[in-house]
Amino acid sequence: MAFNKDNLCLMTGNANPELARKIADCLDMKLCDVVVGHFNNGEIQVMIEDSIRGKDIYIIQSTSQPVNDNLMELLIMVDACRRASANSVTAIVPYYAYARQDRKTRGREPISAKLVANLMETAGCDRVITVDLHAGQIQGFFDIPVDHIAAAPVIAKYLREQNYPDVVVVSPDLGGVTRARVLADYLQAPIAIIEKRRPKPGVAEVMNLIGDVEGKTAIIIDDMVDSAGSLIEGTKALVDLKVKRVLACCSHAILSGPAKERIESSPLEKLIITDTIALPEDKKMDKIVVLSMAEYIADVIKCIQSHDSVSKIFDKHK
Repeated sequence: MAFNKDNLCLMTGNANPELARKIADCLDMKLCDVVVGHFNNGEIQVMIEDSIRGKDIYIIQSTSQPVNDNLMELLIMVDACRRASANSVTAIVPYYAYARQDRKTRGREPISAKLVANLMETAGCDRVITVDLHAGQIQGFFDIPVDHIAAAPVIAKYLREQNYPDVVVVSPDLGGVTRARVLADYLQAPIAIIEKRRPKPGVAEVMNLIGDVEGKTAIIIDDMVDSAGSLIEGTKALVDLKVKRVLACCSHAILSGPAKERIESSPLEKLIITDTIALPEDKKMDKIVVLSMAEYIADVIKCIQSHDSVSKIFDKHK
């Protein structure tokens, strides 16, 4: 079935309007006119200026900082669309917050990733599109379709264009081996694994490295960079093992606290990120390269609207 955008409506909150505009450009469309602001007491106000009765709505909203404000914007926008008689509502959440709270590791802990899934369904989402969940099994927290896409093809395309010699893809921990293997397959490169332990939350110690990295271009791959402590410890360990250069790539650049200073003062040559989270002006630096997921997400929207297979576009973006 051919792609028909007559019944399609794109809208965005305040989390990442630039990505939303890029997606709209890829689809040769304009964003729906929506005002998302605040009342004097801090409550979120949503006003949809265009008629959306019977429309298929796609709300583009990362749940990045400020996390709770952006999450509430998304939920209220979904509710507004439902009450305006939209035909369907799809939440495009490039960065899914609370994903690291996907299980109980101690007594009396919440599973907040499941709670967020419940909230999105209760608000009225019919479908979710997201990029590189911290744990893939979070898809199972939903009882609605979830299109889980990876940034690896976009990152791999950029790395191939740079033509780095003797590449080895490095997983920063044992849990990220699958992610590293996917990128390594795109680049036709071997992998190495950093073994580390966390004596306390937010603190990582490198214990060992599995694989051969000496004299090679090491590319660390992770789903997110938060405070960058773990990333920089891994970078220093690779430098001690006499790699030629160290680059890093991730889908979600949170870059909280001392992350910018740590990256700038480190031996890391380049940090390659995507625009799932908007990069503020005060966090921009020469070492950071931003790749856009807009075309990829636009292709997913085309497939859904055309009732076509989403999986076929994975090969297109290799």
